[in-house]
Amino acid sequence: MKEILVIEDNLEIRENLCEILELADYDVISAENGKAGVEKAKSEMPDLILCDVMMPILDGFGVLKILNKTKDLNLVPVIFLTAKAEKEDLRKGMGLGAADYITKPFDDTELLEAIEMRLLKSEKIRNSFDQTPDGLQRFFSEAKANKEFEKLSENKEQRKYSKKEYIYQEGQTARWLYFVEDGQVKEYQTNNSGKELTTHLYKSGDFFGYHPLINDCAYTNNAITVQTTTLRLIPKEDFSLLLFNNRDFAAQFIKMIANRAENTESQLIELAYSSVRKKVANALIAYYDINPNASIDISREDLASKAGTAKETLIRTLSNFKAEGLITIDGSGINVINREDLYNIIE
Repeated sequence: MKEILVIEDNLEIRENLCEILELADYDVISAENGKAGVEKAKSEMPDLILCDVMMPILDGFGVLKILNKTKDLNLVPVIFLTAKAEKEDLRKGMGLGAADYITKPFDDTELLEAIEMRLLKSEKIRNSFDQTPDGLQRFFSEAKANKEFEKLSENKEQRKYSKKEYIYQEGQTARWLYFVEDGQVKEYQTNNSGKELTTHLYKSGDFFGYHPLINDCAYTNNAITVQTTTLRLIPKEDFSLLLFNNRDFAAQFIKMIANRAENTESQLIELAYSSVRKKVANALIAYYDINPNASIDISREDLASKAGTAKETLIRTLSNFKAEGLITIDGSGINVINREDLYNIIE
């Protein structure tokens, strides 16, 4: 039986939704606001989420942003419920990766049909691609529906990189789509004075290096490993075949590109207007969320690059965080011991 999470601050609407879904033989859990909804999603791992847009504490857009960054939840379909039908809301919701958008008051039949359709599509995507090496191979195997895909998954190169080894540099010709099997990779750009700005962090299950393949141009940034990393190298030609001939694969990549563009824009705004404490907290959480059970073992230069601040300023801020009981420092390693308070600095 499929489980659905209902996130709705209006008690009457929330109870009505739960009753309709239970009558349709779904397991139903509910939350009264966005923050509680994210916590329920992480603990219950629902198959689909119905989420109101306008809510106190954390709105629907905030919920979706967090889910998109959370492993095992970024493929859960989210259907927005809202009393507003402005085009800007529609564009923003779909741009963040919402599966559908239903305006209140809604028709019960319309709602149930939308849920059924999204669950079926989600199941298809999960079965074909689960962001593991085996899932990637299964996905390639399914792509062999016609002769042009027969050799798609054959002879894929697997390459192991040492810590701080370049994968590509600005100006080089793009030939591969990269899939992270194990390890971490950072992507960064440099300004005219040589200062680095970390733009993305990639972990196991992530694709990267696709922008120059789509645009048919050279790399405009640099990619280097944060730790020992194993990558699967997918030829440009194979990627193009998937992108233009497999609808589900194309849909996933469009969603990924939209989400990362949104994240990059948010990061640039943070770097321009946020306080140093907020910048450093944001950088720590970015690394922490990649592997919450491990120490953040990263150079102070790399962390300063991610935060968009000077190394000396970073070190002072880390000392303050340590004194406040937010982190502990063991040599080069940083342990986040109070993520909630660290996250509150960002908010």
